[in-house]
Amino acid sequence: MTVEARLAELGLTVPDVAAPVADYVPAVRSGQHVFTAGQLPLREGELLVAGKVGGEVSAEEAQDCARQCALNAIAAIGSVADLSDVVRVVKATVFVASTPDFTGQPAVANGASELLGRAFGEAGKHARSAVGVPVLPLDAPVEVELVVELA
Repeated sequence: MTVEARLAELGLTVPDVAAPVADYVPAVRSGQHVFTAGQLPLREGELLVAGKVGGEVSAEEAQDCARQCALNAIAAIGSVADLSDVVRVVKATVFVASTPDFTGQPAVANGASELLGRAFGEAGKHARSAVGVPVLPLDAPVEVELVVELA
């Protein structure tokens, strides 16, 4: 089953590639790997929500943001490679802009990880870092970057 078909089962489609917010490209292919730029929780050019997790943004909202970031990262990969050529999601790095007392970054990151598993099946199992940071671009609560291996 294709990535697009798996996403369709979830009621999702691969979006258009999010326009960069500065001077970079959404993804770069190097040999058999694709490295995405950090993807924000943008849908149709707008942040889903802004602010800090543990403050203005709930953990559940942040999980939804992580899911959207992963979906945007899939779009970025698709801009430089055929999604059917992905044989492994190697690494996901999830940055969570959070209040100093918030320690649920791994649970927020699960929003991205679960979507990657559903989209790519066994190939979606990956190494991951979930990192709390004080601020992200545009005051986004979450940013996700991926490294994938191609056939």
